[in-house]
Amino acid sequence: MKTPSVTSTTTPARPLSIGDAPLDIERVREVALHDARVALSPLAERRMAVSRAVVDRHLTEGRPVYGLTRGLGTQATKTVPAEVLAEFSRLTVLGRAHSVGAGFSRAATRATVLIRATSMAAGGAGVRPELARFLLELINRKVHPVIPSIGSIGASDLCQLAHMGLVVIGEGEAEFEGDVMPGAEALKRAGLTPVSLAPKEGLALCSANSATAARGALALAWARDLALLADLAAALSMEGFRANLSPFDPRVAAARPQPGQPQSAARLLRLLAGSALLQPGAARRIQDPLSFRCVSQVHGSFEITLDHAEQALRPEFNGAGDNPLVLPEADIILSNGNFHTPALALAFDAAAIGLAQTANLAVNRIGRMMSKRLTDLPDVLTREPPPSVGLGPLTKTTEALAAEIRFAANPVAADQRQSAEGIEDDTTNAPLAVAKFETALERYALLIACELIVGAEAVDHAKPPGLGVGPRIAHEAVRALVPPLEQDRPYGSAIESVCDRMLRSEIFARQVAGSIE
Repeated sequence: MKTPSVTSTTTPARPLSIGDAPLDIERVREVALHDARVALSPLAERRMAVSRAVVDRHLTEGRPVYGLTRGLGTQATKTVPAEVLAEFSRLTVLGRAHSVGAGFSRAATRATVLIRATSMAAGGAGVRPELARFLLELINRKVHPVIPSIGSIGASDLCQLAHMGLVVIGEGEAEFEGDVMPGAEALKRAGLTPVSLAPKEGLALCSANSATAARGALALAWARDLALLADLAAALSMEGFRANLSPFDPRVAAARPQPGQPQSAARLLRLLAGSALLQPGAARRIQDPLSFRCVSQVHGSFEITLDHAEQALRPEFNGAGDNPLVLPEADIILSNGNFHTPALALAFDAAAIGLAQTANLAVNRIGRMMSKRLTDLPDVLTREPPPSVGLGPLTKTTEALAAEIRFAANPVAADQRQSAEGIEDDTTNAPLAVAKFETALERYALLIACELIVGAEAVDHAKPPGLGVGPRIAHEAVRALVPPLEQDRPYGSAIESVCDRMLRSEIFARQVAGSIE
């Protein structure tokens, strides 16, 4: 996924405290995109020290613990010889860095490191506080481990997080000051010394879903912005189409309160505040096509899937997904399955399906605005007679975008495989669910750009006596980038420009949100 545009924000004078208040999506985005500084809280340090003491007691007493005094994976029944315990953690990292493919974006890498440090701060990992502090210093000093994007099946991002762990121990590769270099060199330039891992810490670096959670968090943050801007594009189209706004009357949603519908309808009405369409008799038709009439039902349902995805992500930010799990209150370490991510996989599958529904609606609105029979506007919104094609060929692009979104909406959570000689006999494919949602978002942003351009053209032809507050902002922003269509011309670069300047930037989404608060 292309990282949405980084906008200039004021970095807080004080670092964000990690381990006190729960981490949320906006704080992840602040650190990932805007280089906010971070620091481990004293409370987290004390919590981690208590948890580490439990690990040390188990080690001293030689108690059987997976990944501490016993082997990993298929070697879980074998005792780790005392003479190699010191090297076990290092070998755990070295033996799992098997991921391939394009590296994570800078933002996704920063989010990955942040989330792993934050989940360590919960105490269940049983690592020393200095390991979490070191991860946070990687963020502060902008040492970004190279993490390949393929290698996780959703039962801990073992192979991906091992690449992060490589840099921690002075191996692997990292990006620093714009250059990719050996991890040891990046640490040296940043004034950091590789960590000598204590027992269990190698496993703790790898045994989490922080990479999937990081990409999911950034995708979800952008999806929230796009959901608002999709409402904005729909509202602009309604102005050009002279749509009937009766479907958004709050009494309609109250008659059958489908989850998300009342909120979506209310936001559309806030966007359309001041519109001449709110006056009696302003609508062109008594009843519009479903792509206009059912926006609140479809967009509201999509936002419900985003709520579900956020609910599934929060435990990965702030909880302990470690196996084994340290429970200091009981002085025990338990083998468990907290690393498994079926909720994440199902949530992002559902979000992609919800996105496909909204995309289909947008494509159909664009098509309806091209029809003189429905709008009384010129066919294909052209100002010239044939052979001018106006914006007609744009529908091929919108259909192609929607087809790619529908393809990305195919669910993967039910596609099961097994590994480790049948011990790991279930997978979730959560990383793939997140990746295909990222792909769908990329296409959706371009599709919204198309609707904004077509909606602005329809408004120019319709000449409504008064635009709502949202459509007015949208029309002015589009026209600052794309002039009206006077004669046939290429539109590919215009679509990309609207996408980059209006849909990838947090600034525009915040401007729109501020206008309707």
